[in-house]
Amino acid sequence: MTLVFDANALIAYLHREEGNETVQGLLLDPANTTFVHAINLCEVFYDIRRLGGEETAQATLVKLAETGLVTRDDMDEDLWQEAGRIKADLKRISLADCFCAALAARVEGAVVTADAEFRPLADSGRNIIFIR
Repeated sequence: MTLVFDANALIAYLHREEGNETVQGLLLDPANTTFVHAINLCEVFYDIRRLGGEETAQATLVKLAETGLVTRDDMDEDLWQEAGRIKADLKRISLADCFCAALAARVEGAVVTADAEFRPLADSGRNIIFIR
């Protein structure tokens, strides 16, 4: 399965919050191809840096990469326009989450999240996996 993780799913995994076992299982399953958009990874980075400093944030990036999580930095016109369409249509979704959803559409994968902002996308038929 192809999966694209948003920041809150990864933060739940890193902080051992509710749903972290689901994220861990998805990340570590060798049958899965796992991605994160650089914008969403930036959210994880600043959250960890704010709590634990630069060294901890850098170590976290290494830990995530060791799971096989691939960072995508796509920022071509098709991708950012798709992110913009999602934002314009849903309004109550963060721009970073719009990039996650646009990347998931690009790679024909499912978004992995705990964020209720994705509910309208799930209701419209997009493949969204809620971890809690």
